[in-house]
Amino acid sequence: MTKITESFELYGKEYTLTTGEVARQASGAVVVTQGETIMLVTAVVSNERKDYDFFPLTVDFVERMYAVGRIPGGYLKRESRPSDKGTLSARMIDRPVRTGFPDGFRNEVHVVATTLSADHVSQPDVISIMGASAALLVGGAPFDGPVAGVRIGRSRTSGEFIVNPTFQEEEDSDLELILAGTAEYISMVEAGADEVSEEDMLAAMAFGQQVIGEFCAAQQRFIDRLAPEPKAYPVDEPVSGLAERVAPYYEQMSAALKDADKLARTEKVAELKTAIKATFSEEEQAVWGKAIAAELKALEKKAMREMVLATGERVDGRALDEIRQITIEPGFLPRAHGSALFTRGQTQVLSVLTLGMLNEWQRLDTIDPAPGKRYIHHYNFPPYSTGETGRLGAPKRREIGHGRLAERALEPVLPKEIDFPYTIRIVSEVTESNGSSSMASACGSTLALMDAGVPIARPVSGIAMGLIQEGDRVAILSDIQGVEDFLGDMDFKVCGTEKGITALQMDNKAKGLSIDILARALSQAKVGRAFILDKMTAAIATPREELSEFAPRIISIQIPIDKIRDVIGTGGKIIRGLQEETGATIEVAEDGTIYIASKDTGGEEAKRRIEEIVKVPEIGEEYTGTVVSIQNFGAFIQLLPGKDGLLHISRVAKGRVGKVEDVLNIGDTLRVKIIDIDERGKVSLDSLDKQDAPAGSFSPERDGRSSERDGRGFGSGRRDERNARPNRNGDDRRPRQRH
Repeated sequence: MTKITESFELYGKEYTLTTGEVARQASGAVVVTQGETIMLVTAVVSNERKDYDFFPLTVDFVERMYAVGRIPGGYLKRESRPSDKGTLSARMIDRPVRTGFPDGFRNEVHVVATTLSADHVSQPDVISIMGASAALLVGGAPFDGPVAGVRIGRSRTSGEFIVNPTFQEEEDSDLELILAGTAEYISMVEAGADEVSEEDMLAAMAFGQQVIGEFCAAQQRFIDRLAPEPKAYPVDEPVSGLAERVAPYYEQMSAALKDADKLARTEKVAELKTAIKATFSEEEQAVWGKAIAAELKALEKKAMREMVLATGERVDGRALDEIRQITIEPGFLPRAHGSALFTRGQTQVLSVLTLGMLNEWQRLDTIDPAPGKRYIHHYNFPPYSTGETGRLGAPKRREIGHGRLAERALEPVLPKEIDFPYTIRIVSEVTESNGSSSMASACGSTLALMDAGVPIARPVSGIAMGLIQEGDRVAILSDIQGVEDFLGDMDFKVCGTEKGITALQMDNKAKGLSIDILARALSQAKVGRAFILDKMTAAIATPREELSEFAPRIISIQIPIDKIRDVIGTGGKIIRGLQEETGATIEVAEDGTIYIASKDTGGEEAKRRIEEIVKVPEIGEEYTGTVVSIQNFGAFIQLLPGKDGLLHISRVAKGRVGKVEDVLNIGDTLRVKIIDIDERGKVSLDSLDKQDAPAGSFSPERDGRSSERDGRGFGSGRRDERNARPNRNGDDRRPRQRH
């Protein structure tokens, strides 16, 4: 194959598509670059048609650590399971690509996006959507492309939209909107925002749709130069006559669907399908088994959709914009740091919050520049939540995606690390599910944050919107349940505060989705979010004033950087001793911030002792100190840990004292005041509670010293301890001085 390269510039950034050089045995392979970020995207379409009742598409996003010049962490020193970011990037590619294949296509398709180089400037995920589309088209797959993805940011300073912002540009953005689709329609939306209005979000989406068209045009120029030959693949076609044999049961299917209880409705529909299937002979069932099942599903889909479009009534009897009954119980678990049970219809989520030290943050071993995060949201969807059996294991892509959506929704309202120095982990356990469990997770997690006393800026609520579209007939559904998700055209999740949107996620199956329909959906979602938010704030209006008694109390203090070594000590001796003696956990940051965590008064004690360690004494300050050493010229008093001062013999008592021991002993405590600090930092003290010198304490004969020398010492003559050591005979005579 001849190497073909297409380079183009859009909105100030350079892109390149290349094929014919790497991975030439794949059905299609394209190297896509932006800056020095390089992705190899391959697509392989199997020649064998599989006997499945679904389209077997697999998408993998492979993060290679060599792309950023790093060796993987861990014992094996090789990449293992995908990171959460890699999993989410794979989903981002899968969703717009999947809708481009024809119904009934059953050949396996495998798309692999591999990071060859990541420059920590250009982001690799969105350009991989364009790479996957191009690889499929290069390989002649029956794919309705081109498809492209784009990330839209908005500068906080200028207010202008940014196309595919760099990591640095994204730091100054109040919006991260990821769109994917064709030049004609949007098929996938992901967004995180800092409480952006519906109007601004729609403007960003309209702009993003225009940009997608420009990327698709550039991709089409690349494909036209290659002119690949489309390959013929078999596609499952409906069996002639089956639809007509199933059609008479339409009214019965409509009646079976009208039940607000999910399990009862499912059972009625299953019984009807079994009865319809029984009208076919055993030979027909053996030959047409999958085709009959497909027609029965099509009948259910038609009955549900027509019910909504024709009558405006849904299967559970609700109006199009009606929200299911909501019950809320904050503080559901007595010993959790924060918890809430959120129930909406037959969807129920228990969100549980745990607070920890900042050093318990999640470290990320990925190709992204971000080293980790202090807010972690995990979402679990066990089989029992839908009344099914199954295996519990590692989280699946859907669970990781829903957890990230709730995490993104709440990030804008969390307090800054400096104001609330905790690592925050929320686990959302889906205990019942009948649609919109991810939005219940966002609501329950907001309630758990407030129950824990986390000072969030504003509460966040979420709602899942649906769409039924047949030609010009359009119905937008609020708070969709499972059957409306599976048989509808759109799953559009919207999270936000009363001020604006914080997160979006949309999967679209209708190719005629317009900006006007999105505008209507956002407007209806805003009303629904407000309704849900009212229910939430009625249960708990504001964050609790006090943390749970079981949560650690974290105190933060700032010390000079040059004092860090004094707190840590040689080999960590001092900080270990502080932790053992106070029971507190102490973390020292490189900038001199110290975080102290404890569940009792040990934290305050640790703080006090650290402040003593780093305290710089000043003239005029008073202390209650301990006598730690006595010399013939005075006593050394410990003022603070590691900080002593000299109380000269002339200031020990009122009157003349011959020996310090006549007044003080080692271990005595007394109140002193700093009267001088010399250029070397030596501290001179005065006693505040002087007693009269003991009778007979001083006499020239006993002291053996002239009165002329009495004024010399630490505070006046600056004679230090080394010049006053006892001689080798053990008496207190001064050593001879050299001249």
